[in-house]
Amino acid sequence: MSSYGFALLGGALLGLSAALLLLLNGRIAGISGMLGRSLAGQGGPSVGFLLGLLAGLPLHHALTGATPVLTVAASWPAVVAAGLLVGVGTRMGSGCTSGHGILGLARLSRRSLVATLCFLAAGVATATVIGLLS
Repeated sequence: MSSYGFALLGGALLGLSAALLLLLNGRIAGISGMLGRSLAGQGGPSVGFLLGLLAGLPLHHALTGATPVLTVAASWPAVVAAGLLVGVGTRMGSGCTSGHGILGLARLSRRSLVATLCFLAAGVATATVIGLLS
């Protein structure tokens, strides 16, 4: 299967699992909220969903016999700072890209549309600035 095939399959499985979580448990599949609830001991169905996400790499390895190569060009302090900034952003935006971008838009939420447009604009601006500085 090509890398596009795996990306398509992964997206379809993520959409299916997010839809099932909403239909069966009434919960939005926002990863930051799920992780926060799980760390606070209120995981419930969120724990299974998070474990399913973590199962992706071993499943890929089982299907292909290969492990995807991930190269991070940033230093560890930069990665940690970026992670903390993402965490602050998910609190400020009342959710993360998965919650707003996948399910919020599917539910036609105006708040999720604004949040997703802000995510995209910030990403474009960051990539542009970094590209200009490189």
